[in-house]
Amino acid sequence: MDVIVGTITSAHGLRGDVMVQVRTDSPEDRFYPAAELRTDPAERGPLTIASVRVHKGQLMVRFDQCQDRNQAEALRGTHLVVDTEDVEPEEDAWYPHELKGLAVVGADAQEYGTVKDLIPGAAQDLLVVDTGKGEVLVPFVVEIVPTVDVQAGRVVLTPPGGMFDEDED
Repeated sequence: MDVIVGTITSAHGLRGDVMVQVRTDSPEDRFYPAAELRTDPAERGPLTIASVRVHKGQLMVRFDQCQDRNQAEALRGTHLVVDTEDVEPEEDAWYPHELKGLAVVGADAQEYGTVKDLIPGAAQDLLVVDTGKGEVLVPFVVEIVPTVDVQAGRVVLTPPGGMFDEDED
């Protein structure tokens, strides 16, 4: 199964550089000169990295296949992907497809809903929990999400007060 390790967000300058939103905890293991990355959509790649640097806190990449701004603009929105078999598993790390559909329960067994999605964030990721009456964004931090048990099909929460309370008129 493919996982996204980055997304090309914009062109930068005239020489074909692109800005990449990193979606991996180990960018140094994925983004280095001569690394070849597959793409989604597949017809835009594979892409071979010519150079990498950090610019204003974001990853700037130049690919061998991209020589000017027009080619860089054509890559906007392209996902850079690797196969999960090529990635060493990390302890306490899950892919979005592993979390989707898991039951969300409290430490007291209260049912909150199901995991609908995972939104990657700069500070922390957010679990999107479908409560049946709407969606709640839950910071994916150990203080609020102490247990993820994929085998048992559940995520255990200790949410702060008000996170799942319904609005009263």
